[in-house]
Amino acid sequence: MVSKIATENAAHPYVKWAGGKSQLLSQFQFCYPPELANGQITRYVEPFVGSGAVLFDVASRFALNDLIIIDRNPRLMLTYEVIQRDVEALIDRLEALQAQCWAADSEARRGLFYAIREAYNRRSASAVEQAAQLIFLNRTCFNGLYRVNSHGNFNVPMGRYRQPRIAHPDNLRNVHEVLKRVTLLVGDYHLAADYVNTETFIYCDPPYRPLTRTAYFTAYSDEAFTDQHQIELATFARSAGDAGARVMLSNADPHNIDPTDDFFDDLYHDFHIVRLPARRSINSRGNRRRPIHELVITNYPLPSAPSVSGEDTHDPA
Repeated sequence: MVSKIATENAAHPYVKWAGGKSQLLSQFQFCYPPELANGQITRYVEPFVGSGAVLFDVASRFALNDLIIIDRNPRLMLTYEVIQRDVEALIDRLEALQAQCWAADSEARRGLFYAIREAYNRRSASAVEQAAQLIFLNRTCFNGLYRVNSHGNFNVPMGRYRQPRIAHPDNLRNVHEVLKRVTLLVGDYHLAADYVNTETFIYCDPPYRPLTRTAYFTAYSDEAFTDQHQIELATFARSAGDAGARVMLSNADPHNIDPTDDFFDDLYHDFHIVRLPARRSINSRGNRRRPIHELVITNYPLPSAPSVSGEDTHDPA
């Protein structure tokens, strides 16, 4: 059954996230399993939750008994937990940081940013303070990236914003309402296996396979997600499907760079694949940018819909 939650009260991602799915939601909605709408699916599991764009979309559109989100980034999951349990304290702290940032001149803003980044990397503050630090850094750093070095320390430099919007109280309260009914887990996607049954929809948005050698710059943790990890994830997806779950995955399309690179077409040869146009572009130089496609991979047939028809699709033989 479709939820009655009003669109204006729907939650949205509270952090910027490289590879976030907000821009693709209108197309993703045609790729969700039909059992979501008719009530046969009662559980949603997202093992690489990131900013939660798909989580919040599904939670606002469908009536579900269980929602489970997992991420191996403990700092991100701590922030979800704070919003779930103590959102008003977080809002108060973010509003104070925003007022301090806006009142400062450029030199003072720079000092504030790097002081908070240093404090964040010490990991010694209260849970509310660490959550506020993460959101502050996300809203004021270069391009809203979340990147850590080999020691797990956040190392993105300050961005160029005069009055960055740091506190979003209405949305944080909407996120809080969603998270009241969400189970939060820290770890990798294998934790999802405990929640798989015939009424489960699993959406996996793993770290994307880099399209170029220089694309490795975005690291969400101090561990790389290699081709071998992609292969292991495909094994997990098949296992979940064998247990009766509907599984949907997304990834970067290697054909954007090399039309002969069939890594995912071969890896998921027995799944259904659609290539969706994304508004992201390759190359930081404006005169060299071009549109790209992203892959949606499912273990159930994809419908024919205006948002996906006409694109390059692949169905298993």
